[in-house]
Amino acid sequence: MSYPEDRKYTESHEWVLREGDTVTIGITAFASESLGELVYVEPPEEGDSLNLGDECGVVESVKAASDLLAPVSGEVVEVNNAVVDEPRLANDDPYGAGWLLRIKLDDPGELDQLLTASAYQETIGE
Repeated sequence: MSYPEDRKYTESHEWVLREGDTVTIGITAFASESLGELVYVEPPEEGDSLNLGDECGVVESVKAASDLLAPVSGEVVEVNNAVVDEPRLANDDPYGAGWLLRIKLDDPGELDQLLTASAYQETIGE
């Protein structure tokens, strides 16, 4: 599998793409493949305030359910309703149309704690 170099990653299999003072967040291809076909996505609500490490949603597949963990602190400014309506988007295009939410960063320094693509690949044994 390939992991885009322009993103940061968490050990809990979320990816983060910084765009100014906002980040877009989704699940990695590894998570998507491990879970299997997603049937349900429950992101946080727009306006929610999240702290680093907070449980902030759920993704469910035919095999398992997995909590989403906030990779950074901030306010949820957008939720991808397309993936809520069609969870399979997170399987088909996890780094594009399958993104889950956008957060306005409280502390950009938190991004320094996240993994690079190569470091993430090492943690999952690829």
